[in-house]
Amino acid sequence: MNETHSITLNMQVVEAGAKTTADVGLTTPSGQPLHGHGTARRHPDDPEVPQIGDEIAIARALFELGHKLLDHASDDIGDRLHRRVHLPA
Repeated sequence: MNETHSITLNMQVVEAGAKTTADVGLTTPSGQPLHGHGTARRHPDDPEVPQIGDEIAIARALFELGHKLLDHASDDIGDRLHRRVHLPA
């Protein structure tokens, strides 16, 4: 079976002082909404470079979302096999 799927990621990045947060979400092809959250904090002695905080917060949000996708896939496989399945990252 050859198919192409497009999945849209929704992402919001918020900078507030020394803290940056990123939220990313998607809906799986089966209709399950999943969400990842990441934060970054600038050390008071570090220079203010907003894109670095954005990159760190986004990466952390995407990592969390990736782990949730693997957990979701593990659950789907486990449901079909009638046993617990773990997919390592």
